[in-house]
Amino acid sequence: MEIKYVSTTCPYCGTGCGFNLVVRDGKVFDVAHWQRAPVNGGKLCPKGRYAHEFINSPDRLTKPLIKKDGKFVEATWDEAYDLIAEKFGSYKPDEIACLSSARTSNEENYLMQKFARVALKTPHVDHCARLCHASTVAGLAAVFGSGAMTNSIMDIAESKCVFVLGSNTFEQHPLIARSIIRAREGGGKVIVADPRLTPTAKQADLYMPFVSGTDVAILNGLMQEIIKNGREDKEFIANRTKDFENLKEVVMKDDYSLENVSKVSGIPVESLRTAAEWIATADVAALIYSMGITQHTVGVDNVKSTANLMMLTGNMGKPGGGVNPLRGQNNVQGACDMGALPNVYSGYQKVTDEAAQKKMKELWGVDELAEGKVGYTVTEMVNVLADEPGKLKAMYIMGENPMLSDPDLHHVEEGLRNLEFLVVQDIFMSETAELADVVLPAACYAEKDGTQTNTERRVQRWKKAQDPPGEAKPDWQILCELGKKMGYEKQFAFESPEAVFEEVAAVTPSYHGMSYARLDPDGLHWPCPTEEHPGTPILHRERFAMPDGLGVFSPIEWKPPAEVPDDEYPYVLTTGRTLWQWHTGTMTRRSWSLEKEAPIGWIEINSEDAKELGIEDDEFVRASTRRGSVEIPARVTSEIIRGVMFIPFHYKEHPANRLTHNALDPVAKIPEYKACAVKVEKIEEV
Repeated sequence: MEIKYVSTTCPYCGTGCGFNLVVRDGKVFDVAHWQRAPVNGGKLCPKGRYAHEFINSPDRLTKPLIKKDGKFVEATWDEAYDLIAEKFGSYKPDEIACLSSARTSNEENYLMQKFARVALKTPHVDHCARLCHASTVAGLAAVFGSGAMTNSIMDIAESKCVFVLGSNTFEQHPLIARSIIRAREGGGKVIVADPRLTPTAKQADLYMPFVSGTDVAILNGLMQEIIKNGREDKEFIANRTKDFENLKEVVMKDDYSLENVSKVSGIPVESLRTAAEWIATADVAALIYSMGITQHTVGVDNVKSTANLMMLTGNMGKPGGGVNPLRGQNNVQGACDMGALPNVYSGYQKVTDEAAQKKMKELWGVDELAEGKVGYTVTEMVNVLADEPGKLKAMYIMGENPMLSDPDLHHVEEGLRNLEFLVVQDIFMSETAELADVVLPAACYAEKDGTQTNTERRVQRWKKAQDPPGEAKPDWQILCELGKKMGYEKQFAFESPEAVFEEVAAVTPSYHGMSYARLDPDGLHWPCPTEEHPGTPILHRERFAMPDGLGVFSPIEWKPPAEVPDDEYPYVLTTGRTLWQWHTGTMTRRSWSLEKEAPIGWIEINSEDAKELGIEDDEFVRASTRRGSVEIPARVTSEIIRGVMFIPFHYKEHPANRLTHNALDPVAKIPEYKACAVKVEKIEEV
């Protein structure tokens, strides 16, 4: 019996924890602590601790499958490639769309967007950042010139005031929560604003429950209070920013007095006043947010408002400060960095920029690329498929499961069924793969080398611990073989992920100085422009990433959600995660140690609301919106405010996204998962 330990990076959230995979006779059978892991120092949350349990599940995909007469039959790789190449070759570029994946490596995301733009010539490529942090990328880029977390995870521990808004950090990013605790132990104050009394909120010095969708009003109110008391950082504003007077004109309106903000948000005036004082008078303050801020029709406005508050108080470019969006999936940051987006190549080089087009043609050795226009986002793809059948005819989906993750699932299914040809590449037969014409079996994180980029912009290694099951192949290898099959031998001639990363570094300015050798063992924060550069844990120390170096204040007016409660649907529904499950459950629900802790979903209902509705704890109820209904057990609790209800979105048995709607932020095209109108009824026995 041979046992070995292989250090790698966790495949779940964006924290980027490291651990050892324990391999016995060629198979992963456990996870062990890697004490020197740079982000987590050997500590793990439950998902990381049991990240080995799904790897060798008996229902892993092991052979290519082709659907014939409505049923899947096994095929050879050549048969699958030939069919895909023939079908994709029969469509116009504008009729094909690709979905890349925040679950796969940087190298694989880079290859998917390259495959779309070089082999298929389509501009329509996107991935699930559209559903979680597209508004972060757009909002922070507009204010700072860079759409990423400004500080490091360890850095948060130095803060003297941590403001957590729209993030249940202790459940969703537990190892980042350690830095919040360290900040508190060092004398810092912790403020948490959330409609639910989450495990994060229970650790706060000041907890502010509020109505989902009122973030801009809250942030404007805090800024008004700070300015009224002369606590804005006048020197920082004068030297590092512009357009302050425009911001001031809006936030000083009577609409944003603490009294009026309290009426809109439900937060007591004294709590708002205390929060404003703590943030403005702390030696250094950090703002942490996640999808509670981004998943709104005003997601970009929310993000800009967080940036306004931190610039107003001078908390940028210093340890313990900054605007810190916590990425959801393990490689959301990297997938964006790699250009798996419809508007940019890798390194956020705009597809509409002729110089960038010319650069890519030369580096990729092609005369023609996808048209230099912004393609469809994920959400737009689904709308086009459902509402304009025939406009998009074929899709290639790698490691995404829109049949559970996207809003308004009836609409999603209608759209996907309108496709003429669908290819899905995954590790399991997902709800989306069941609709495919061809299913390609992929390797999981433990079965390949590569890199991923965590929420703090740290690029880290994956290392292969075992072979994939059956005939499954790493995504990078599948993409290269398919690219060659479609006539691009030279462009997809890579023999290893390291070779792909070398090209990534060559074409991506913020990754120029990186190599596999330099990434071991601690990784590097981008930007890392040269081989001598140590990486950049803290952004914007001296100047922002704007041409003139100045941060741009953005005056934002509060707007209510796209759908608000009424007589028929009198409550606000919000969605999110639980500690024990992850996204569509493809991996966690095959991990027995996690599944037994949270095997079924629920709808969280305030005790007083439940009393009025005649609903008991654990009783199955019917939750309905204008999109559909689910039958789901009630969790009656005082730990959610009246008028708001919460459903975790992991469970196919009662999918939350059957209820959510696809109203979109006009800039980022992100859906409003965090607020829609819902009604809840007892299920009457027949």
